[in-house]
Amino acid sequence: MPRLIDLSHPLKDGQPSFPGDPQLSISVHSTVAAGGTNLTRLALGSHQGTHLDVPFHIFDTGPTLDRVPLERFFGPARLIDLAPGGALAARTPIGPDWFEPHAEAFQPGARVLYRTGWDRTFGRAEFFTDYPTLTVAAAQWIAERRIGLLGMDTPTPGQEWRECHETLMREGVEIVLVEGLANLDRLPAAFTWIGFPLNFAGRDGSPIRAVALVDD
Repeated sequence: MPRLIDLSHPLKDGQPSFPGDPQLSISVHSTVAAGGTNLTRLALGSHQGTHLDVPFHIFDTGPTLDRVPLERFFGPARLIDLAPGGALAARTPIGPDWFEPHAEAFQPGARVLYRTGWDRTFGRAEFFTDYPTLTVAAAQWIAERRIGLLGMDTPTPGQEWRECHETLMREGVEIVLVEGLANLDRLPAAFTWIGFPLNFAGRDGSPIRAVALVDD
C-alpha cells in the first residue's frame, strides 16, 4: 500500500528567514465570532521555509514559475543520502566525489534529492549560516548532467550561493532547486516526488508542500 511522507517544514509566525529575505508573519484577519469566518493574513517571501527556485530567481531571462512544465514537479525521484544515520558537520564541503558513486541517478531530466541531516537545525540561526555546502565544482558536475530538479535539506546549495545558483540555473541547464526539505531520512532510495509551487505569474519561487509517495 503506497504511503505519503511529508518533506516540508511547517510555516509558523515569526519563523526565521534567509538573511535579507522578508520576515514571515501569520496573523488573524477575522474570526468566526467577530467576522463570521476564520481568515488568516499572510506576509512572507517567495523563498520561505521549504520552497523551490526557478531560473528567474537568478536570471532576468530565465523561466518563471508559470513557464516551467508541471511535469518537472512530479514524478520518479532518487535520494542520495550523504550522512546515513546521522548528519554532516557544519560547513562540510560537498564536492563532486560525494556524488560520483551515484552517477547513475543523475540522468538528463532526473529529479534528485540529497540528504545532509541539516534539517534538524531548522528554526535555529545556524540553519542559515553553517550548513554543509555544495562546492561550485560539485554544482558544475551536476549541471553537466542536465538533471531537471535538485532538492536538499539545507537552505541553499552552497555558501557560495550566487555562484552555485548561476551554475545550476544558467541557460541550457535550468535546474529547478528545492531548498529546506525535511524528513529525508525517512525516504528509500527511489520514490515518487510531489512538490508543486503556487502559480505566481511571472515570479521566481514559491513555498511548497513537498511530499514523497513511497511504495511499501
